[in-house]
Amino acid sequence: MRQRRLRNLYERLKELKEMKKITRDELLMKLGTARKEAGRIWNIIDIRIPMKNEKISGDTFTFKINREKLREQQFKEGTYLLRTNLQDGEPEELWQRYILLTEIEQAFKELKSDLHLRPVYHQLDNRIEAHIFVSFLAYCLQITLKQQAKQHAPGITPRAILEKFKTMQMIDVHLPTTDGRELILPRYTYPEKDIALLLYKLKLKLPNQPPPKIQYQPNKCGADLLPKTQ
Repeated sequence: MRQRRLRNLYERLKELKEMKKITRDELLMKLGTARKEAGRIWNIIDIRIPMKNEKISGDTFTFKINREKLREQQFKEGTYLLRTNLQDGEPEELWQRYILLTEIEQAFKELKSDLHLRPVYHQLDNRIEAHIFVSFLAYCLQITLKQQAKQHAPGITPRAILEKFKTMQMIDVHLPTTDGRELILPRYTYPEKDIALLLYKLKLKLPNQPPPKIQYQPNKCGADLLPKTQ
């Protein structure tokens, strides 16, 4: 677990160092997110952050693993023991069953918290079943996103990905025309650099912008031509 977190943190720092045209404030925000995800592993790496008047470069933004702190943390680590009443099977098989159990518990936790499966306020059986079914579909999508992140963007969780994607919005631009109609342009906001990089890592491609639509405004055109009732 320590090695996986350390590897993910180191890869994230390398990504931040390779980013171009990033401001110091943006770098500090991304480092704060990386520190939260790394936990205690953050203290193992010595990081040099640019000062306020310094430009971000390979000389002002540096990091390296502190071997002494790493050995100290390894020395303090204990032993992970599992006790079971199962007598059949090899230790490797028992460990796989335990890992499967933790994944099932994590799935149930995500269904209750992240996907808001509980509480259920419906009173009819068909609505309760529909609520659980929609939650299950959302869970399937979340697991799919987790597997894609594990393959193409390790070190970032599905929740963090969704939080980043929340910054993108869908808006409608309304443009009135001279003949009383209205031109509607549905548009999604252009992704920022970190989101564009995340989309590239996950091999996701945004769809084309929706085509424009023409909307008639009866109050300004057609309604004035209708005969008035007495």
